[in-house]
Amino acid sequence: MASATSDGQTSSDVDASYHEQRRLRSGAAGWVLLAGLGVSYVISGDFAGWNYGLDEGGWGGLLIATALMGLMYTCMVFGLAEMSSALPVAGAGYGFARRAMGPLGGFATGMAVLIEYAVAPAAIAVFIGGYVEALGLFGLTNGWPVYLAAYVVFIGVHLYGVGEALKLMFGITAIAVTALVAALVGLAPSFSVDHLLDITPDPGAAMSSSLLPYGAAGVVAALVYGIWFFLAVEGVPLAAEESSDPARDMPRGIIVAVLTLVVFAALILVLVPGSAGSETLRESDNPLPEAIRAVRGEGSLLADVVNYAGLAGLVASFFSIIYAYSRQLFALSRAGYLPRVLSLTGSRNTPWVALVVPGTIGFVLAAVLRDGALLINIAVFGATVSYVLLNLSHVLLRRKEPDLERPYRTPGGVATTGLALVLSVVAVVATFVVDPLAAGITAAVFVAALAYFWFYSRHHLVASAPEEEFAAIESGEQGLK
Repeated sequence: MASATSDGQTSSDVDASYHEQRRLRSGAAGWVLLAGLGVSYVISGDFAGWNYGLDEGGWGGLLIATALMGLMYTCMVFGLAEMSSALPVAGAGYGFARRAMGPLGGFATGMAVLIEYAVAPAAIAVFIGGYVEALGLFGLTNGWPVYLAAYVVFIGVHLYGVGEALKLMFGITAIAVTALVAALVGLAPSFSVDHLLDITPDPGAAMSSSLLPYGAAGVVAALVYGIWFFLAVEGVPLAAEESSDPARDMPRGIIVAVLTLVVFAALILVLVPGSAGSETLRESDNPLPEAIRAVRGEGSLLADVVNYAGLAGLVASFFSIIYAYSRQLFALSRAGYLPRVLSLTGSRNTPWVALVVPGTIGFVLAAVLRDGALLINIAVFGATVSYVLLNLSHVLLRRKEPDLERPYRTPGGVATTGLALVLSVVAVVATFVVDPLAAGITAAVFVAALAYFWFYSRHHLVASAPEEEFAAIESGEQGLK
């Protein structure tokens, strides 16, 4: 059976067993675990990947890029905190955009987030391989066996249960954060401004200097890697249906997470290249241990400890973003935007199909490309497109539904998310500056997904999915006015 909706789409009726087979475990996470989840999403960015921005823009270029992207994320997170407290559903960004912009806007946002979350673990898997090789573990090199092991082991833990997975993520993240602090303390005595500015300026770049060796263009190119300090923290609201009290816990968790990440980004960007030199770290696969060895010598015990902890940090992000992509895919599939089989859950209420399918895609990408910087750019393209739509959703919801119950309200209102919207548009452009081919191919995949929605899935939506019910309630209330 099918019926028309107020959006002009077609909704499908489902039997009583449909949602029983697609149920998540509620009450698994309070705000402390949510804050830990937000940090664990991103902690790998502190151990590897950010330093490629030194190669694109020099230290000054990466500094400006990181400051701008830190501002963007902070402003956006305030908007997400408001929307997640008002609309606590597993679809998170897709659910917010669905309410603000209708099914097409919701699907576009969800797909952009899904691209980000499916590809980011592939980039992290490459970095995990680099750390494993640097440590000489089991004689393994940076290749597909390491990537396969990472996907199999950590998807397996997620299949076991969400509460257990979140607690394990929190523990791994705590280890990584402790080692990160130890690394920064150990490097601080060797800090020198001269080390920050040791990349030779490019005489052919406009406005080049020791601070900006690749000029203004380098700042734009470095935006992609400034984002890597924060990428995926916006995934915290994906745990809404599994949190204890979403209206209270979501704002606390995501705001604490992003403020923690801002502090770490500032300390890392100053102390790590400031001790070992920007030139030394610009292309490193493991910049923190390399910085310590450059300062303290090859036999440094601290370097070895941080190397292992860096691996833990990479695992934490890899592990937690797997959680994020499974919940995003689960929500889109449950509502009929993507094939419904993708939202099936097992006996422990974990979305097993949504865990396995993107994991398989990510493994193939990592094994074939084996290029962390390229995979970062692809993930960032999806992320920045979603940021444009998420910030726009907050602005539109404030205008369309001023009376919507909002347990938390964004400081500064639409001015805050409006600033984040402008910065996110600039960030989308930056992905084409870094690698126009990769960004172009990813954009083509995104457009193909929109075509699938337009010609097929919009006629097969599930009206009883939570995100669709929220929209239906809103439409009904508008009709009564």
